[in-house]
Amino acid sequence: MQSTDITRRESMVTMGAAAAGLLAWGATPRPLLADTVDSARQRVLRVAHLTDVHVFPEKRADEGMTACLRHVHQLADKPELILSGGDHVMDSFKADDARTTLQWNLWKRVLEHECDIPLRACIGNHDIWGWSKKKSKTTGHEANWGKRRGVEMLRLDNRYYTFSQAGWQFVVLDSMQPMPDGSDGYCAYLDEPQFDWLSRTLRDVPAATPVVVLSHIPILSASAMLFSARKREGFHAGGNTMHTDCVRLKDLFAKHPNVKLCLSGHLHLLDRVDYNGVTYLCNGAVSGNWWRGRHKDCDEGYAVLNLYDDGSFDHEYVKYGWKAAV
Repeated sequence: MQSTDITRRESMVTMGAAAAGLLAWGATPRPLLADTVDSARQRVLRVAHLTDVHVFPEKRADEGMTACLRHVHQLADKPELILSGGDHVMDSFKADDARTTLQWNLWKRVLEHECDIPLRACIGNHDIWGWSKKKSKTTGHEANWGKRRGVEMLRLDNRYYTFSQAGWQFVVLDSMQPMPDGSDGYCAYLDEPQFDWLSRTLRDVPAATPVVVLSHIPILSASAMLFSARKREGFHAGGNTMHTDCVRLKDLFAKHPNVKLCLSGHLHLLDRVDYNGVTYLCNGAVSGNWWRGRHKDCDEGYAVLNLYDDGSFDHEYVKYGWKAAV
């Protein structure tokens, strides 16, 4: 095996994952002792986290989305809230208006017929319309160009927002920013207005109120390192796999010990990183390998979380038994 030297400056993520002793790529996460220590705690909310549905007309994706939603609704212990983690459609980033409309109509149709659980969503990179102007045949001046279309389709008041439920505060972020050089693509970080808003929001949340943060792209992830591993080049988590402002965000969270949990998707992989009092869960993908079956070590599925009155939680990854089209 080729040895590789990694300094702290080169990889804060590797340091965090190693310190926690958690690098579970594709394995079902197991609750830490700290999550279950109080036998007197009371569950206040059960949540399903569905991410990366990537619905489109091909590969029976609409049937897969239907099967997943039915599985959620038929759980003996039915969730009271769905958090939808982005990339709802297969792709509108490079798609023209007609193709984008077709995909969003499919999403809305399945959701209207199959979901009666309240759903809150964040936008993903595939939900952004036309950032690849050449391939999408857009100018950037269309009324619903860019994130505006995803915000409208998901019925959001804004691309980032907060809400409270059952004694927990939920903070929903927008991970995707344009490439600094103006090229096609995206980079994961919070723009300044959003970071300022997040700082104020966390400041205003009562210290006794636990906080969940939802983003599409992971803020901190072990899978992001494995995803980008190179034999002789060491490890590098690019800005399209993990937040480039992860240090800034973990420093902000350190000022607010009530930030307990960060949920993400994007990588279609499973991992758990515990760092400095915050648990970061990357929760697989409903679509697996974009409706082509298992993606690396991760089957098609979704996460279920129980949130408790003392700010603790437990969670599991649930496979819903989908068989991909051959």
